[in-house]
Amino acid sequence: MKLFKKILIANRGEIAVRIIRACRELGIRTVAVYSDIEKESMHVRLADESVCIGPASSAQSYLNIPGILSAAEITDSEAVHPGYGFLAENPHFAEACFTSGITFIGPTSENIRLGGDKAKARQTMKRKGIPVVPGSDGPVTSEEAIVKVAKKIGFPVILKASAGGGGKGMRVVNEERELEQAFYLAQREALAAFGNGELYIEKFIPDMRHIEVQIMADGKGNIIHLGERDCTIQRRHQKLIEESPSPISTEKFRKKIGEYAIRAARALRYKNIGTIEFIVDSAGDIYFMEVNTRVQVEHPVTEMVTGIDIIKEQIRLAAGFPLEYKQSSIKPVGHSIECRINAEDPERFIPNPGKITFFYQPGGPGIRVDTAAYSGWVVPSYYDSMIAKLVVHGSNRMAAIEKMRSALGEFVIEGIKTTIPFLKKVFDHHDFISGQFDTGFVEKLSRANAVMDEKGQTT
Repeated sequence: MKLFKKILIANRGEIAVRIIRACRELGIRTVAVYSDIEKESMHVRLADESVCIGPASSAQSYLNIPGILSAAEITDSEAVHPGYGFLAENPHFAEACFTSGITFIGPTSENIRLGGDKAKARQTMKRKGIPVVPGSDGPVTSEEAIVKVAKKIGFPVILKASAGGGGKGMRVVNEERELEQAFYLAQREALAAFGNGELYIEKFIPDMRHIEVQIMADGKGNIIHLGERDCTIQRRHQKLIEESPSPISTEKFRKKIGEYAIRAARALRYKNIGTIEFIVDSAGDIYFMEVNTRVQVEHPVTEMVTGIDIIKEQIRLAAGFPLEYKQSSIKPVGHSIECRINAEDPERFIPNPGKITFFYQPGGPGIRVDTAAYSGWVVPSYYDSMIAKLVVHGSNRMAAIEKMRSALGEFVIEGIKTTIPFLKKVFDHHDFISGQFDTGFVEKLSRANAVMDEKGQTT
């Protein structure tokens, strides 16, 4: 059994750089693909080879399956790593790779298809005795059907796209008269984002935590988890800060949610790495939410507390190697927190692309920056606004918070606006410091800041 000689990375930005680094350490050559506006991007500079696959539009470049497969074939790449986003959770892409004789570094197309169908995944978990949030048994295809389910489970409810995540095709509905508009808006958004307008409905749980579990599985039936990540700090269902372990975690809680994650993975006959996501209500009850069949943006916090390189393991598993670890050997140490640094107005969260005139990243023990940005780089307007991930590790949560405060104060990005000022406010807030927060934290903080600004302007 051997590792691949050459891997094509079907992605861009910091995750492409991250994969290139893992490949280098494994002695694997890399091929970068890029759109015609990203010739000077860091992932292109660092890869051993590079191929332009189309214009700036992602539909013509990073989502261009024939172009990516052609690039893999002309460079004699044995495998393709999709990273996250773009084609990472596209079962047709995984199948196309297999048909072309190229290894897809990720789970099987069947895993991706079932994991991507949120409604079917819920049904599968219910059959296996894993708690799910009360809701529809499958997709709801009409307003009348939604009204019927909503009345049965009670308001508030949330509409979700069956075919995707990341906050797209998602609407919270507080009363019946809002359902019609919410249904058509969510359906239209889901169709635009995923090419599939199917929706399902769940009871909306306020004051909830969003907690996920990293899993790894080989092709021989061995499955382990690497502990939990708390992804509760979000804005409009988009994660902003992640940490491991969760501030609410206990040994009993970790054992229970870990067992649920393993059972979920077995139910899917899962292979390679993935994430099982859960909702935890104010009473501490755990409910399955969804499966992410790819590497997560927030995987570094798990790496920091376990010492396991998740990207390397993903590559090894795709090459057919068995898991090197047993559950008993997974012993997280300390606490890690990740902040997503976005090229956005920190007050309005509106994308702010443009040229970075000066870029200085923090350093020191326990500080990690995953980025593809540099001084002089132009942040494009065509793609996601995240330009860096700042990750810290401390002996405990308070030590990690103090380290993050220091690192945020040292991070300098000029020429564009970023979310660093907003993140600083979070790490000074007593609710975050105490760990007593839920998914409504950011909205509450924004409202409080707006009131303070208004008072300041009137005095």
